[in-house]
Amino acid sequence: MIDTASDPAAAALTQSAAVQACDKHYFGALAQGCFEIPWCGDCQKFHFFPRVCCPYCGSQALEWIPPSGNGVIYSVTIVRAREGDDYTVVLVDLDEGPRLMSRVVDISVSEVHIGMRVSARIDTMDGAPLLVFVAAKEEQT
Repeated sequence: MIDTASDPAAAALTQSAAVQACDKHYFGALAQGCFEIPWCGDCQKFHFFPRVCCPYCGSQALEWIPPSGNGVIYSVTIVRAREGDDYTVVLVDLDEGPRLMSRVVDISVSEVHIGMRVSARIDTMDGAPLLVFVAAKEEQT
């Protein structure tokens, strides 16, 4: 057994492996077509990005739960591409609470705005799953 208390390098490796396991679960679920985020069984809060313990209470009683995928845009930036189409980078506040960074697709970048309701969708980019957002149905009318 490795003594992580007296060996900071071993402690960092152990922590790094746990973080990688969180990322692996998140991206593995996306690859299976499922968007999941951590939920703490002790304080009953969702959080994102994936971590080994709850950022609110420190508990390790975490479960992976599919959120509704619905949210509202908190912030938006339009990236003016030198080549190809312009695209957005957004911060989305999920209805469950966590804030995620992503993109809004399938509408003009000029239509994306703060306060806009969006819904999550899993796309594939360069062979890897990518969580993106689309305008919510009530925004499309």
